[in-house]
Amino acid sequence: MSLTENLDTYRASLCQALVEEDDERLEALLSELRSADIASVFEAVLEEDDDSSRALGLMRHLPLERRASMLGHLPGDAQLVLAEAMSDERLLLILEEMGSDERVDFFNRLDEDRRQGLLRRMARREREALKRLASYEEGTAGAIMTADYVAIPSGMTVSQAMMRVRQTAPDAETVYQLYIIDARGRLAGTLSLRQLMVAPPGAAIDELMIRDVIHTSVEEAQEEVARIVARYDLLALPVVDEEARLVGIVTHDDAMDVVESEATEDIHKGMSIGALEDGVSRVPLWSLYRKRVTWLVLLVFANLFSGAGIAYFEETIAAQVALVFFLPLLIGSGGNAGAQAATLMVRGMATGDVGIKDWSKLLGRELLVAGSLGLTMALAVAPIGIMRGGELLAMVVAMSMVTIVLFGSLLGMCLPFLLDRLGWDPATASAPLVTTLIDASGVLVYFGIATVILGT
Repeated sequence: MSLTENLDTYRASLCQALVEEDDERLEALLSELRSADIASVFEAVLEEDDDSSRALGLMRHLPLERRASMLGHLPGDAQLVLAEAMSDERLLLILEEMGSDERVDFFNRLDEDRRQGLLRRMARREREALKRLASYEEGTAGAIMTADYVAIPSGMTVSQAMMRVRQTAPDAETVYQLYIIDARGRLAGTLSLRQLMVAPPGAAIDELMIRDVIHTSVEEAQEEVARIVARYDLLALPVVDEEARLVGIVTHDDAMDVVESEATEDIHKGMSIGALEDGVSRVPLWSLYRKRVTWLVLLVFANLFSGAGIAYFEETIAAQVALVFFLPLLIGSGGNAGAQAATLMVRGMATGDVGIKDWSKLLGRELLVAGSLGLTMALAVAPIGIMRGGELLAMVVAMSMVTIVLFGSLLGMCLPFLLDRLGWDPATASAPLVTTLIDASGVLVYFGIATVILGT
């Protein structure tokens, strides 16, 4: 049985037990599910119901800690539905159990009046911490970091540090990496839990810690944060403010969420789709239409250049009607080659594999590869040209194939670098944009070569 089918079975059983008011059965079923799976069940229940009564009924049978964990796994719109059905007092209890990063994300989704109401009910220390974390700009390290980490003051012995770990571990996001701070809260070093456990109890942690700590600033872009975590295989990346004080950590799971989010965004941009606020199955129809229509309309007008090119060579086409047979094949091949090259460059730039400094080297490589591809495709299509219109037509088609594929590949390779130099996202060098440009240029190349060789 697949995971989806299994969750559907659990959802049906849970709803039946809720109707029958079988509390023991409810708690037994919920205890068998992980928080992420419970969230999937809650999301489905919320989609089925006009109100949130069943979801709230199920939530009452979850311990407070699991409520918080489940809520953190829900998508934003489902979180808001449940939040609207709960009082500030109940919601505040759940917020206090959530990890600091999930708490901030959830808090920022609430409307201003609800946020202010919750802040008034918080203890001063928690209120200030939440406001500080919520103030960081979206898309930065500060916005995705958590303040739940184990910090050990410098000057402690190993036994004192172990006591500190035991005191702070219950609320920490991870305890496997420990951070040493000086008297001013600045990041002084790092130490793994394993190193601490095997060290002599009387040893000073200042002598054991690693002082050259890989870290980032609160203003660093989240894409770069994820790249650092992946490059150095870090469990967590410490984040410091402008005074080098440790203010949080970005854990590897949060970094992977960023990677998934950025990859999704690049894929959408690669097909000329605006950024979606939620998953494609949950985003409103009007929003889905609005995110797709802009580029499609612009590309419609861009395709007029292809029509203008065809109109310009009407006499050539009238004299050699067989030329029309190969037009979709040629411009389609150029578009495919260009889209491949653009995809390779966009992904390479996103992962840091290539940069603007590599442009000239990559241009030479692409010339060789694209030329070889064009020749191979020309040889494949030439026999069809001979059958359709003789050797001269085959020569026109073959030469056009090489030229169009070569041009399309070079355009697809260069466009991401050009957009990056202009300060735009290279992912905007999308397949629709590349293929539209190649369609227009391919028409001119093909019929231009045909006019010269066939003399029409």
